[in-house]
Amino acid sequence: MKKSMFSSGEQVVIKASDEIVTISKCQYVKNMKRYSYTVKELPTTFFFEEELSKR
Repeated sequence: MKKSMFSSGEQVVIKASDEIVTISKCQYVKNMKRYSYTVKELPTTFFFEEELSKR
């Protein structure tokens, strides 16, 4: 298992919309072998690392 790319409280950009958001939660999805992230601005939506980029 690799380390997550982003951490809670970090501001990132959603690649599809260029929207700046803040990571609220990060968790490893074992069966998919990757991390998912929820953001404060869209609490009911989750994103994978490839959908986000560093600010």
